[in-house]
Formats: sequence, C-alpha cells, structure tokens
Amino acid sequence: MIHVEIDPNSGFCFGVVRAIDKAEKYLEQGKTISSLGEMVHNAQEVKRLESLGMHTISCRDIDAAENENVLIRAHGEPPSTYKTLKDKGRNIVDATCPIVLKLQQKVKKTYENHPEAQIVIYGKQGHAEVIGLVGQTRGHAYVLSLPEEVKKLDPAKPVFMFSQTTMPLEGFAEMKTALEAYIKAEVISYDTICRKVAHRVPEISRFAAMHDVCVFVSGKNSSNGRMLFNVAQKSNPNTHFISKAAEIQKDWFTNDISVGICGATSTPHWQMEEAKKTIQAFFI
Repeated sequence: MIHVEIDPNSGFCFGVVRAIDKAEKYLEQGKTISSLGEMVHNAQEVKRLESLGMHTISCRDIDAAENENVLIRAHGEPPSTYKTLKDKGRNIVDATCPIVLKLQQKVKKTYENHPEAQIVIYGKQGHAEVIGLVGQTRGHAYVLSLPEEVKKLDPAKPVFMFSQTTMPLEGFAEMKTALEAYIKAEVISYDTICRKVAHRVPEISRFAAMHDVCVFVSGKNSSNGRMLFNVAQKSNPNTHFISKAAEIQKDWFTNDISVGICGATSTPHWQMEEAKKTIQAFFI
C-alpha cells in the first residue's frame, strides 16, 4: 500500500495564521472586510476567504471599495498607505506580522538617526514586505538582491543593512561579505531573517530526501514557494509542483512507495490534506 505523509513543518507561518484569524473573526461577526492585496500568495486560500465574504482590493480600489474595514496583511505596508486609508475614513485592521512590524520600526529609527548613511534592504524589489520597509525611509533605501548590486552604492558612505524576513541565510551572508569588501566606510548589518521561515530550507530538504516521490503544494505566484520547491527538487529530483490537488497525476506514483507532501509558508494545511486524499484515492 502506498504511504503518504504530510510534512509537519510545512504550511502557514505564524504571521499568515494571525492575519487570516483576524479576517475570519470579522466575517464570523457578519462584518465586511477587504484585504489590501492578496492575503496570501495562494489562489485557493484567497478563493476560500472570498467565499466567506472577504474582498481583495488594491490601493487603486480604496476610493471605490464599499467596505469600511480594510485589513493590512502580514507583509505590512508603508506609512503612505496608512495615511491614505485614514484620509479616506477607512477602519484599519492591522495584521502586519509582529516580526515585520518590529523590523519596520528598526529601519525607520535607523534612517532617522543616521541621515548620513545608506540604508540597504537585502530583498526582492517589488515584494510587498520590501515596499513597506522602503517606505520607512521615505523611499531612500536601496534594495539589493545580488552581491554585485553593491556597486549601486557610494563606497565612501557608511551602510546599515537589513533583510527581508523571508530571504535565505546564505544569501544574507554573501551580501554582507560583498558590502564589507566594497564599502570603505563602516558597514553595520542586522540579520532580520525570520528563523521559522529560514529553518524551512533544511527541513524541506530533509523531508524531500526521505521519500520516493515528493509533491510540493504552493501558489504559483509565491516567491517563498518557488524557492522551497527548488530546495525540495534538489534533494529529490522526483518532486512535483502543484497549485491544487486536481493537478496531481496518477502516473507519478506506483504502489508500495513513500510519498511526501510539503508546501510553502503560504500553503494552507487543508490543501496538503486534499492532495493526500487525492493520491490515496488512486490506490483504493
């Protein structure tokens, strides 16, 4: 009989769980609420929440949005977003992850206390969390994702480096080394990577290697999902990416093998359970 196991360390991170809980409490009370941006980078979970009555809007939709309650998701937002919402009379339901919120405050304080320095955010340009962090510096921070990008900086000016919470630890170390080699002034780096997310890398690697076949469940637009899928596939080349259970193919499996199901920090547990039931149904 085929053996199917769900990775106990996969699924939503604390910040996402907290944000969804806040939205569901409003919906359970019969109140309306709009999420400013996708709650998570997972189309199936967004669809589930919208079926409960939640709306997903963008900053452009704030004027037209009927809902008075607007939720700031776990990624956080720049100060300008809060001002816009307040000016429009919206009730802000702030679900920014506490770890991200603390980082935002640290970036803001550093920027204000060190006007002579260059603020560097090690992260992905355009990522929601990064936009929120850059906003703490009134748009003056540098976003770098590759070591060679340090050449955008002035080598004579000091640097304060922070990281998007979901970036890889190895990449942070490489960026720090590149900055210290290029910048002639002082370089102060703050490792602000969330360990619960960072530890997913070795955990996923070990889990994938333990099984004959690995099925990775994630939204297609999740950067964390793409990164963790690559980790799983490196450990187990027989790893398949799906965004929903209907994409699972029977010919990936044979009887009497071990199958592991894992996912991104934006993958709900119910979706991995659905994948498990789909695989098991092939062999009934």
